[in-house]
Amino acid sequence: MDYAHLLAVAFAEAQAGFNEGGVPVGAALFDANGKLLSRGRNRRVQDNDPSVHGETDAFRKAGRQTDYRDKILVTTLAPCWYCSGLIRQFNIGTVVVGESVNFAGHLDWLKDAGVKVIDMHDADCIALMHRFIEQSPQIWFEDIGECRCD
Repeated sequence: MDYAHLLAVAFAEAQAGFNEGGVPVGAALFDANGKLLSRGRNRRVQDNDPSVHGETDAFRKAGRQTDYRDKILVTTLAPCWYCSGLIRQFNIGTVVVGESVNFAGHLDWLKDAGVKVIDMHDADCIALMHRFIEQSPQIWFEDIGECRCD
């Protein structure tokens, strides 16, 4: 599986969110063969809706699936508790993470539940989120509140 190609889809969503003035977290849901099912981005600022994280947006747009164990959720930033809960609730089998530098997320909790976690440590994802945190710390701290950047 070409995880870098899958991450590029999520990164395009993150970049679009950043350009809109929102939190630059993009996500995409793929089937086991790498076929794109949906894509989304964090739109909590744009929509004034705190529940629209990148992962939840992509998840909702995919529609009802009969099984999630063989699905691949790709996200540009390590998932928060809310999105990690969604992953565990629906038993999504694989999570590809663009970066966990700016926010560590809850990757061990996902791994403990049997989720295959692939952390790409992608320089573009790290740089985009770092830039956002520097430019919009008040928005970052509304929701996440844990900056691990210099």
